[in-house]
Amino acid sequence: MNFWSLNKAKDKTGKIAIVTGANVGIGYETTKGLASLGIEVIMACRDLKKAENAKQKIIKLNPKAKLKLMEINLASLDSVRSFAGQFKSQYDKLDILVNNAGIMMTSFQKTDDDLELQMATNYFGHFLLTGLLIPVLENSFRSRVVSLSSLAHKWGDIRFDNLNAEKGYDRRQFYAQSKLACLIFAYHLDKKLVKKGYDIHSYAAHPGVSNTNLMQNLPKWLKFLSPILMPVLSQSAEKGALPVLRACLDETLNGGEYIGPSGRKQYKGHPVIVDSDYNSKEKDKAKKLWKVSEEIVNFKYFQKSRDQAQAS
Repeated sequence: MNFWSLNKAKDKTGKIAIVTGANVGIGYETTKGLASLGIEVIMACRDLKKAENAKQKIIKLNPKAKLKLMEINLASLDSVRSFAGQFKSQYDKLDILVNNAGIMMTSFQKTDDDLELQMATNYFGHFLLTGLLIPVLENSFRSRVVSLSSLAHKWGDIRFDNLNAEKGYDRRQFYAQSKLACLIFAYHLDKKLVKKGYDIHSYAAHPGVSNTNLMQNLPKWLKFLSPILMPVLSQSAEKGALPVLRACLDETLNGGEYIGPSGRKQYKGHPVIVDSDYNSKEKDKAKKLWKVSEEIVNFKYFQKSRDQAQAS
């Protein structure tokens, strides 16, 4: 089979991309891959010192890489709004938005917005960021939003009565909930964009089982077994980033696809279009999650564009 690879992608000089969590793991490898094609990448990171180190590593490999650091904390809605405002004051278009930053199975914490930390970082922050950046995405030809999900989306469901741990907390279930929410969002966003006539498409991707920094919060027993299991079940972060890069770059995609590894149980392999759990495709659930999300982040999608159209 003739699988997609980065060397099949065309030069993209002049394009602009944002990658959240760009300094490590899948985000770092995605940034490196996009920069290799001439894309200017805004490395949107919480820790600018670590981001600078990552930037220099990429420049050492590719001296022509166009990289810019901008601070964002996805767990803070104020930080997300500040980042979006700063970006729009400096750029009038955006070609690719990669909603990558994430945390995995952390201990229970609430953010300053009174949101559970995993849901805030992995989902709500990106939901708000994407909505705020629609106007600049709209200014680019066939722009893309790529949201990172996970095989873990199959582990749970959206608990609307416990979205922010009002009725208890299980780190595994909340990670699963956050990644299912990201996938539902990616599918539903593409449908909304098409229906409203935007020249923007939404995609989802997952890296399979990749050896990244996210593994640091795994249960102790699994950490103990990881030196044995990981070489068999997992792939490198560089290979794990290929589904993300395909979602960003493959011009044969139509919009709304989910890209993941081709191997057994989607653990590792070449980047192909994959299927997802039935929970990710329920229309009523998607509509409810969208409505609740708009309320939680206090932002209504497409409102500004509609108002501008009416004014004209």
